[in-house]
Amino acid sequence: MDFKRYAVYVTPEPGPLAEFGAAWLGWDCTTGRSVDHLTVPGLPIPLSEITETPRKYGLHATMKPPFRLAHGQSEATLVTAFETFCSTTAPVTLAGLDLACLGRFLALVPEGDETALRCLAAEALQAFEPFRAPLTEAELAHRRAGGLSPEHDALLVQWGYPYVMQAFRFHITLSGKLPRAEARRTQAVLAPLLEPLLPRPFAIAALSLMGEDESGRFHLIRRDALCG
Repeated sequence: MDFKRYAVYVTPEPGPLAEFGAAWLGWDCTTGRSVDHLTVPGLPIPLSEITETPRKYGLHATMKPPFRLAHGQSEATLVTAFETFCSTTAPVTLAGLDLACLGRFLALVPEGDETALRCLAAEALQAFEPFRAPLTEAELAHRRAGGLSPEHDALLVQWGYPYVMQAFRFHITLSGKLPRAEARRTQAVLAPLLEPLLPRPFAIAALSLMGEDESGRFHLIRRDALCG
């Protein structure tokens, strides 16, 4: 399959959380297949509407945001670099994951000290930067249309994404932006379903190299253990 963009994600290891997430979102990025939505009574709006925005990405947290390949680079050279990075990088263990409302969207966020996690994110961002094509003027304008602080704009220009390095916040997105009342109601319904599935501790023991197809949906290319 030909991909128009690539990314490096943290995806849950195969198991109950990964299966729940695929059915919640309606897309399994590890198999590259649509999944029937869960039947969840009590939601304020249909689940397909709640998850419309994050569906195409699958259940994930971003480490290297989506990028087009730079001139002279190829998927093969990216895969080789990804294998090398994972083989020389140590895993990270956090206290756990928790369901949170971040502004108007729902996400799983880490519990405990995030110092090692932030270092891992920075290392991944830098390691794959040589593979990233610069943003076009249209892409820059699109990112800036929502309004960026001077700090975030500087990060956008340097790294192609405004929420990296000191602005990085690890999160596994579970919804699009919702009216606040609907977000709170969705969180109340979702919390008891997720609680038994959330890992404590939460180990980031592998990274996933992803590719975006022509329809905008992301697929797993390979998932490699962190062995450093």
